[in-house]
Amino acid sequence: MLDDTMKRQLKGYLERVTRPIEIAARVDGSDNAREMLALLNDIVPLSDKITLTEHRAADNERAPSFSLSSPGEKIHLTFAGLPMGHEFTSLVLALLQVGGYPPKIEQALIEQIKGLDGDFTFETYFSQSCQNCPDVVQALNLMAVLNPKIKHVAIDGALFESEVESRQIMSVPTVYLNGEVFGQGRMEAEQIVAKLDTGANDRAADRIKSMEAFDVLVVGGGPAGAAAAVYAARKGIRTGVAAERFGGQVLDTMGIENFISVPYTEGPKLAAALEQHVKGYEVEVMNLQRAVKLVPGDLVEVQLANGASLRSKTVILSTGARWRQMGVPGEDTYRNKGVAYCPHCDGPLFKGKRVAVIGGGNSGVEAAIDLAGIVTHVTLIEFDAKLRADDVLQRKLRSLPNVTVIVSAKTTEVLGDGQRVTGLTYEDRAGGEVHKIALEGIFVQIGLLPNTEWLKGTVELSPRGEIIVDDRGQTSVKGVFAAGDCTTVPYKQIVIAMGQGSTAALAAFDHLIRSSAPAERAEAKVA
Repeated sequence: MLDDTMKRQLKGYLERVTRPIEIAARVDGSDNAREMLALLNDIVPLSDKITLTEHRAADNERAPSFSLSSPGEKIHLTFAGLPMGHEFTSLVLALLQVGGYPPKIEQALIEQIKGLDGDFTFETYFSQSCQNCPDVVQALNLMAVLNPKIKHVAIDGALFESEVESRQIMSVPTVYLNGEVFGQGRMEAEQIVAKLDTGANDRAADRIKSMEAFDVLVVGGGPAGAAAAVYAARKGIRTGVAAERFGGQVLDTMGIENFISVPYTEGPKLAAALEQHVKGYEVEVMNLQRAVKLVPGDLVEVQLANGASLRSKTVILSTGARWRQMGVPGEDTYRNKGVAYCPHCDGPLFKGKRVAVIGGGNSGVEAAIDLAGIVTHVTLIEFDAKLRADDVLQRKLRSLPNVTVIVSAKTTEVLGDGQRVTGLTYEDRAGGEVHKIALEGIFVQIGLLPNTEWLKGTVELSPRGEIIVDDRGQTSVKGVFAAGDCTTVPYKQIVIAMGQGSTAALAAFDHLIRSSAPAERAEAKVA
């Protein structure tokens, strides 16, 4: 199961374990169970602190599955299925944390997790190809290690298809708490705790209200915001970052192969590196904070959704963008019930089914190619008269036998039975006829929408909703700069966003120097 390289690496990690780890496996006679046991039997010899027991699963137990615990510790942490792919890291971290290795999170969050009171039984459905799932699995695993009142089971949806069908799960990660849906999509420990600890939001607001004004306040924590924060902090000025989720859209990016000097990385890894870099400086990072209003002035005010406000001499807006929606009837109704936006995450849940991909650009064609290897049939629908993807992608797409391409087509409605998607309708833009396609999934890949609605009427926006900036990142409001995918700068790329963020920070610093210069000269003259 594990090659020699992986074994050597894992053995090195397991040397950090300080207390025994007990693995209890529940098996049946399936090939999946034998594969799981092969993985566990590869792990056990790598540390003298690990023991493995196995028994035949009872009728009410998931099989194959295994639990991790430690003698004398009340830890309820289980993997149902095979934690490979993106989830192998989750398994490694779980082994370390159950074995006593301290987690790399802030002490305040650790105490908050330990202080949660109640009966919390979490179930997380994941797919091995989902890059968003590990954050959720790892967060809940850690919470189960820290708090005996928290139980967590991470479930491979591909191995427990009957549960996925009965619970009508069509998007991962999907999290259940005590049998009810708790959340879907990427969540980190801080976000999960905030939902459980009802007083956390008020405490965060009170802390923010007591803060002094910043020299530079960055709104947004993606590549542009992180670069801006680093460049500002290096100037020795008071810097803050308010982000709805640190990492931004990078967190939803699968493989990154064009980040210069780094041949390959993945979005979550890059986002973690960005956050670590920012926190290496004296930057006040305020995560899970959504800006709702910008008030210009000598001190620019940024009002937050929790009722608190931040003030700063300069502001850098780097709020990024999100997936653009089709805006047709049924899309909102069936989101996560067949309407999806991440083929890497949710594609495995549609194995053997019929799906559509909306959009003929690079992302749409890449999604169709990936899905064609999983599903029965893919129908790609493009509004334009021709596909816009690179030629090499188009050639690959058209070589696939289970793909149909429809151009000059306008999707008009998502159809469903009240529980899940059953099809869609589209209009032939050439002839006007309306057609219906029966299918079980729709993957929307039609570009990005800037997160700038909250700025309307304050800063000048383009017809596409992008913040209009000059070559220094200056907006129409004095002292307010912008960078990244939320701006009019062309080519929405990570490396370009970082450059923009750096430029905006340098421009903000220059603005601060020039703004304070007259007062300083006057003081010198009086002296």
